[in-house]
Amino acid sequence: MAAKDALIARFLLEYPEAVDAGRAHPALNGCEEIRWSEYPECPATLPVLLYGLLDPHGAAEARRVLTNTMFGIAEMNPAMPEVLPFLLRLASDPQVPERSGLMECLATVAEWSEPIDPGDEAMVLWFGSDSHHPERERCRSVFAQHASVVAMLPELRSRSTAPAGRASTR
Repeated sequence: MAAKDALIARFLLEYPEAVDAGRAHPALNGCEEIRWSEYPECPATLPVLLYGLLDPHGAAEARRVLTNTMFGIAEMNPAMPEVLPFLLRLASDPQVPERSGLMECLATVAEWSEPIDPGDEAMVLWFGSDSHHPERERCRSVFAQHASVVAMLPELRSRSTAPAGRASTR
């Protein structure tokens, strides 16, 4: 957790204006009301990265740090279902500086949210069972709740119609 906090602190040192860049954007309404630190391995300062996605100078770095904060080697952070609505709303705004990168991130979340076949021992060993990772089902639910936004995102649409290739994409 200290490494994630250090990444965000370093981001703030490099892009101090990023915090204010996205505060007024309607897509991020409510992001500070979530108790991020209640999720394992999720920094309380996560909204800084969400705001940073709207900073023209720091957006790419904010996305990089957010990705490193929300994904491990073989799993995504349990807070991803809470982050996902904000990312979907940001990606639907053509004015967001790092929009294409956000769509790539959303496609990754969609892939990592796919259920794991409990009969595939190797996949369960590597990625864990769905019962141990309820965030997968919660992310699928968020995608379904925001289906109108997902339908507007070409990268996600093309991924959702492509054959599953989980083992080769991770």
